[in-house]
Amino acid sequence: MSVDIKVRGYHLDIYHHVNNGRYLEFLEEGRWEYFERYEFFKLFESKNLAFVVANINISYRRPAYAGEVIRVITRMSKIGNKSAQAVQEVRLLVNGEPADLIADAVVTFCLMDGDSQKSVPIAGELRNVLEHMIEEGQ
Repeated sequence: MSVDIKVRGYHLDIYHHVNNGRYLEFLEEGRWEYFERYEFFKLFESKNLAFVVANINISYRRPAYAGEVIRVITRMSKIGNKSAQAVQEVRLLVNGEPADLIADAVVTFCLMDGDSQKSVPIAGELRNVLEHMIEEGQ
């Protein structure tokens, strides 16, 4: 699953390239698009659950500049008992095709109960959806 984003002037820092903190926003946009596709938010709301980010490990490979179009690619990669991981890439688009790797990240989520605010096991329908996402490789 992917989402394309045009780099704007307000994404830049004093060095005239995308500020490192903005990549977290780009990655989040990619995750929202991804989770919306699988109707995760409806599933979470119906079960009073939340998928919260516990850790993001991001590597910056090359700068991005105003006017460039980037593609954020997201896919689930691993499911544990109470956590899951997604891998994400930010790539430069050249002629509509993903090219240079700009940044990549591994994002770890915990499943949290909305009332207790404690982590809970990933089971049932949610686990089935996550397994399906991994099988699809998207």
